This record gives sequence, C-alpha cells and structure tokens, in this order.
Amino acid sequence: MGAALQVTAFGLALLSTLFLLLATCTDCWMVNADDSLEVSHKCRGLWRECVTNMQDGVRTCDQYDSILADHPVKIVVTRTLMITADLLAGLALATLVLGLDCITFLKEDPHVKLKMCYGAGVILGTGSILGLIGSMWYAVDVYVERAMLVSHNIFLGVHYDFGWSCWLGMAGSTGCFVASVLLTCCLH
Repeated sequence: MGAALQVTAFGLALLSTLFLLLATCTDCWMVNADDSLEVSHKCRGLWRECVTNMQDGVRTCDQYDSILADHPVKIVVTRTLMITADLLAGLALATLVLGLDCITFLKEDPHVKLKMCYGAGVILGTGSILGLIGSMWYAVDVYVERAMLVSHNIFLGVHYDFGWSCWLGMAGSTGCFVASVLLTCCLH
C-alpha cells in the first residue's frame, strides 16, 4: 500500500510540476475576451505579449523590458512566486525520487527513506501554496482591472480574461498540494 501511494504521489507531483513549469514559461496568462469579430488574438504573459493573426496564423511577440526594469506589481509578484514554486517543486521531486521504496538508495534504512518522502511532501506543499498564491494573485488582479473598467463605463477596445497559462498554474499548484497531502498525511 505504501509503495503504491508513493508512486501515485510521485506521478501526480511530476505532472503537476510540469504544469507549473509550463505556466511559468508560457505567455497566455491574460487573453482578450471580446466577442466581436476580431482579426487578432492577444495574449499577455509574465515575460512577453503576443498577437496572433486569426486569418493567416502569423504570431508576433514583444518581449517585456529587462527583468530589472519597472514592471506592474502583478507581473513581478507572480514571476517571483511562480519561479519559487517551480524551484521548490523540483527540489521536492528530487528528494521524493531518493525516498521512494522502489529506488535502491538507502535501501537498508527505511526510516530515513520515509523521512525523505515526508520532507518532500512538506517542500511540495510549500511550493504548491506559493504557486497557488501567484496564480490567484494574477487572476484576481485581472478580474479587478476588468471590473474597474466596467464599473466606470470605460471601453478600451480590448477586455482581458484569464488565459490558459493562469489555469495551468492553478491546476499544477493544486496537483502539487494533493501530492503533498498524500505524502505527509497518508504515508505512514
């Protein structure tokens, strides 16, 4: 039972960490949400903004200024939280691999292997919380920005909604949290 739970938690943690990494690297955290006949599809990410022409599929991207330049708070905070979550999830995966019962590392000391799995669960839980805070911070800021424009009857031509990268970050963080719970609460 313990080995099956470990492998399940490892699979979930691996998939969720990949989701977190993809969310951090991709550039569709905000997407234009207009229902009109648009000729282009606009996405904004943490690192750049891209426009795709819907007629011929040509995609152009504009990199944001230097990482040291002044950026909106939502981008800086989300970048920081997502990069930290990625690093913690990667560290947790490395620790978890060494703690798995099916790996021969420290095979003679199962108590240490169990502590490694527990430690991986704690690290993974911390990373998942940071990733969830980063994703939710960005999503709430997008919602507040849109609500402010609507409440003041301001129409700028483009309204943005949550993009698939934001949803991917939330899914990856949630998966890491579930894997953390499996490793810390269910593994004895």
